[in-house]
Formats: sequence, C-alpha cells, structure tokens
Amino acid sequence: MLTSLLTSLRERFRRLVFLEHKPESGEVLLRQRRVFTLPSKAGWMFVLLMMVLFVASTNYNLSLGFALTFVLTACGMINAYFAFLNLAYLHLSAGSAQPVFAGEDAQFVLHLINRRKRDRYAIWIGFSYQGGTDHAVDIASQNRTTVTLSSPTTNRGYMPIPRVRLQTWFPLGLLRAWSTWLPDAQVLVYPRPELNAPPLPQQGVDKNDGQGHAGDEDFSGVRAYQTGDAMKHLAWKQIARLDPESGGQLVTKQFSGGSASDVILDFASLPSFMELELKLARMTSWVLEADASAIPYGFRLGDIDYPVATGQAHRLDCLRALALHDITGKQLP
Repeated sequence: MLTSLLTSLRERFRRLVFLEHKPESGEVLLRQRRVFTLPSKAGWMFVLLMMVLFVASTNYNLSLGFALTFVLTACGMINAYFAFLNLAYLHLSAGSAQPVFAGEDAQFVLHLINRRKRDRYAIWIGFSYQGGTDHAVDIASQNRTTVTLSSPTTNRGYMPIPRVRLQTWFPLGLLRAWSTWLPDAQVLVYPRPELNAPPLPQQGVDKNDGQGHAGDEDFSGVRAYQTGDAMKHLAWKQIARLDPESGGQLVTKQFSGGSASDVILDFASLPSFMELELKLARMTSWVLEADASAIPYGFRLGDIDYPVATGQAHRLDCLRALALHDITGKQLP
C-alpha cells in the first residue's frame, strides 16, 4: 500500500510540475514551460567555488577577486541561457514502427525538427527508464534529424512507446536542460515463433479441382516435398531462395489433373492441454514456414477464417490475428 501511494504521488507530482500527461499525437513543440534546467554535478561545484571566492574576496578586500567572481558568475548565467535555448522550441514528431516478434527489440523512429536560425548541439535523446541508451545528435539550423530508439519487447499485442527524454549539457556542462515527451505511437508485437515446431499439418480440405500429381502440363502451384516425389518436379526456383540446412523445406511443383488437399492452419485442431501462448507460438511458426516455402495455406483462429492464399498480405493478416488474439478477452472483428 505504501509503495502504491508513493508511486501515485510521484506520478501526480510529475504531471503537475513536468507536464507529463497523456500521449501526444502529431507534431509537438517544446515550449518554454516544458524545458527545465538544474545545475549538473560540475555546476554545483562551480556554485560552491563562486561562494568561496566571494567570501575570500570580502574578507581580504581583494578587488581582483571580486572581478574574477563576477566574471565567472556572468559566464555561468550566459551558460544557463544558451543551455535553455539549445533545447527550447524544438519540434518533435514520431514515425511509424514496424511490427516485431516478442523478444525482439522494437524500433521507434523519432524526428527532431529545428525551425530556428541557430544550430543545436549535443542533444541527448533516449527513453526515460533506467538502463536505456541515449543518442547524441546535432541539428543544423532550418534542418531536421531522425533518431531510431530501441526498446525490448516481451508480450504480444500492441506495445506503446516508452516516455522519451531529451537533455543537453551544452555549452559548458554546468547546467542540465531537459524535457520529456510521450508520443502517441505503438508497435505491434507478434507472438514469438516456437522453436523446433512440428512439420506443417498435412491434413486439410480435399479438393477435386485437379491440382495434384496426375498432370504434367498445367502448373498450379507448389507444396511441401513428400517422400517419393520425382526430382524433376522439385521447384528449384523456390528452393534456391531457401537453405535446407538451416531448416528450409523442399517444395514440389503441383500440376493440374489430380486431387490434393490444402494446408489448413486451424487453431482448434491443436491439443487442448497446450497453453494458449504455446498454441499461438506454434501457429506463428507454421505461418512463417508456409510463407517461406510458398505453400498456399488457410488460416482459422476463433471466428477468423482466412481462405487458402499466399503472399505478404496473407502472412501479415495471419500474424496480426495471432498477435491480437484474446488480448482483451475478445476475438478480432
């Protein structure tokens, strides 16, 4: 209870003081109210040094000591001004993030836009959580730069971007100017594919449209290699893009004139004792294997029933359905 209360108070304090509210969509401007400055470790030592110089000059009536103290203090004030301007009035926007598999690092693309007539130097940008890696960038006047930040993923579904922190110690390192930003961005995380998954299910829906082995004239597609297939029927163009030693599966051409069955990836056909995440991992592995081997396959998951097809669009639809399955207790529409 105490930990929860302290966390809640800390979040309220940050929302009130540092304006850390809900995610911001579109382009964001770091106005004066959103840039904060405090002395760095070197800055605190500089303040202590100025106090010692002033006291010593007062006690011993040192005119040159007063002059040195005032000159250095003026330099510190000028440093605070330029440190603030190095970050203030910077425009920020977030790009799109490509889907990844659980366990991989999500790549978030961020755009920093400088519409002022002064250059900006040594701006460090990264995520505000502990352990993140910051990137230092310089932005020329009337220019922009793009930064890609990585964040680890663990669970499937939509993962929002962590809060972004921008900070700078320019020019003398005596003050730290910083601001935070939470873009309205997220990345779709697919289930982690099962390692050493079983072969693709061979049972499917029997067809009588003549796409099988009997004919040798009309090419109708490819399927997984089966023992006994003639060497002349191997799909060498597809095989050339695979590496059988790394797990790639041989594929055989299909010709019209016979009967065959489609590969159907049916979630309901998996054993009931398997955990949900393991089932989704196996389905993910099968989708990737069928797509890599150019094998037409159907897909069934709850109320979702995709017909037999191939191609990138079909693969992405299947992976998205697996990523969002039963996230909120509901199936995809």
